[in-house]
Amino acid sequence: MSLVSRLTVSARPHPAGLVLALASVALLASAAGCANAQFAPPPRGTLVHDPAALRPPAGARVAIVEFEDMECPDCANANPLLKEMAATYKIPRVRHDFPLPFHAWSFNAAVNARWFDLKSKALGDEYRDAVFSNQPSITSLDILRDFTDKFAKSKGIALPFAIDPQGKLAAEVKADYALGQRIGIEHTPTIWVVTANSKGAPFVEVVDRSKLSQLIDQALADTRSR
Repeated sequence: MSLVSRLTVSARPHPAGLVLALASVALLASAAGCANAQFAPPPRGTLVHDPAALRPPAGARVAIVEFEDMECPDCANANPLLKEMAATYKIPRVRHDFPLPFHAWSFNAAVNARWFDLKSKALGDEYRDAVFSNQPSITSLDILRDFTDKFAKSKGIALPFAIDPQGKLAAEVKADYALGQRIGIEHTPTIWVVTANSKGAPFVEVVDRSKLSQLIDQALADTRSR
């Protein structure tokens, strides 16, 4: 029986005393709840099995590394911030494909983006940004194809009927997915700030995106030459 129950069934309590006792119990329960919240462990990040890919490109001290699914709403939400931070800090943003199997068109969108990468990496990223911005209206493979065709025409490019006839681009997307599995990816987006020759952590997962700029600042400080 709980403390509240024992107080309720005690013999003829004085009304004021009962109210005070119940208020005390409520205060204790509230304090216990606050203590549990205060000392609860932070959200668990990705358990990294293979960190080999969590490093900046050659010549960079710090970079943002992400695994994204182009049909993932939270990836669309994160995209403007990641784009802004990479531009503000002038650090590389390394994007990896991790199309989730239950998404209908994300794999095809990743293949399309890699086709535009062949024209220029900037164009490929512009296509990714456009897909994220228009994500709610892309509800099928046919609509994705129409959207991609219009995007290509807006850039003066003719989209071929078969974008990846030999499957090379699809193989690259699958290789990224396999890389994510080796690392231990469990969700999208998964984002890290990674460093080279750091005095601090070689990579830190961005669990709370509101702290991304702080993490980049720390990474830059940790990699600054003396």
